[in-house]
Amino acid sequence: MPTPPIIIIKKKGGHGGHHGGAWKVAYADFVTAMMALFIVLWLMNSSPKIQAAVGGYFKDPSGTAKEVGSTVTGTGENLPQKKKEDMEKLKEQLEKSIQRMNDLDKLNKNIEITVTAEGLRIELLESAKGAFFDSGSATLNKSGLELVRLLAAELGQVPNHISVEGHTDSKPFSGNGSYSNWELSSDRANAARRLMQQSGLRSDQVSQVRGFADQRLRNLKDSLDPSNRRVSIIVQYMSNTNDAGESIGDGKESGAGKLPATGKPAATGGQAESTSTGKKDGK
Repeated sequence: MPTPPIIIIKKKGGHGGHHGGAWKVAYADFVTAMMALFIVLWLMNSSPKIQAAVGGYFKDPSGTAKEVGSTVTGTGENLPQKKKEDMEKLKEQLEKSIQRMNDLDKLNKNIEITVTAEGLRIELLESAKGAFFDSGSATLNKSGLELVRLLAAELGQVPNHISVEGHTDSKPFSGNGSYSNWELSSDRANAARRLMQQSGLRSDQVSQVRGFADQRLRNLKDSLDPSNRRVSIIVQYMSNTNDAGESIGDGKESGAGKLPATGKPAATGGQAESTSTGKKDGK
């Protein structure tokens, strides 16, 4: 019988079902992560100005924070604090404004502006005849009124806090023993503070008013030097300075504390609104 033909049957497997799009989601996440990585690497190597701009966008995407008012009645919290390099510019601006004052020749040696570790320090130095205050009094004279008002108008435009200090020489008072150099230094600082707040400073701008009497002499070799009698106005660097326990309010005595820069006790005393009695010798 003839041999039957060999029949080979090939079966084709069926096509698998649809795998779905999960791999696309995973790939998209991978691409997004890589893009974020490259952006971070780019920012790390970019200039500080670009970094600040990008960071500012995420903090305020609407870009309206800078539009907050900062007039004399505002708080100025959204304005940048003056840094050390900015203090030099403020110093030059104040010096130019003071140059336009009347009777500058008489006061040129009595005004000293320096940039210190605490901030911009403006010293109003007394003379033997009384450059800014009447002798033995906390009342500003004509020159003192003009200068303090000018400083208030200029400093009211910066967001930094202001502190005011009063100092005397070592010559004691004669007469009524209840009023001393402590009271006089505090009263003079408060007199300057009151006029400045009336002439341009914001109500919350003054953070400290301190009276040191003769405990921080400018001329250590001569404790009776008239330049030891002075009022110091400091434009502070930082806004987080401790405002409690060191300021002197009207009719209140200040508490003891420490100065931010020096660490010495802020010894103040006397009533800010007290009326002087008795004879006072050449303060």
